[in-house]
Amino acid sequence: MRTIDFTPVFRSTVGFDRMARLMDDMMRAGDAANVPAYPPYNIEKLGEDDYRITMAVAGFGEGDLDITVEDTTLVISGKVEKTEEEANRSFLHRGIATRAFERRFQLAETIKVVGASVENGLLHVDLVHEVPEEKKPRKVEIASGVSTKRLEGTQAA
Repeated sequence: MRTIDFTPVFRSTVGFDRMARLMDDMMRAGDAANVPAYPPYNIEKLGEDDYRITMAVAGFGEGDLDITVEDTTLVISGKVEKTEEEANRSFLHRGIATRAFERRFQLAETIKVVGASVENGLLHVDLVHEVPEEKKPRKVEIASGVSTKRLEGTQAA
């Protein structure tokens, strides 16, 4: 097992402990051979703050798919309930897989899921990058003299 020490990187950063956890999770995921390839998907940037995840879900209906956002993790899963008629079918070649799946995507804290749709066997999940007003850059005044001003909204520890 490979281990990488990110301690030097975090010496000059504050509040990036979540990033260390993400790196650790990626290292535990293993090689590309262990990463599931089903179903295939694309991630595209549609505009300055707009993104879309498109996933090939042929054979799945809207009721067979589930999209959940928990904290900063987007989970897309699918499961087709087989009917008795479908269970008795025999195939000479079966190229359309309808096996159950679960895909997880780590989202930045400022990424919001705004909608989803199924069209022509493709699931589209629309995302938008929304930076809250309090996280936008702001100018900090430099106080002169011995006393320093506290920024509005901050509290003493």
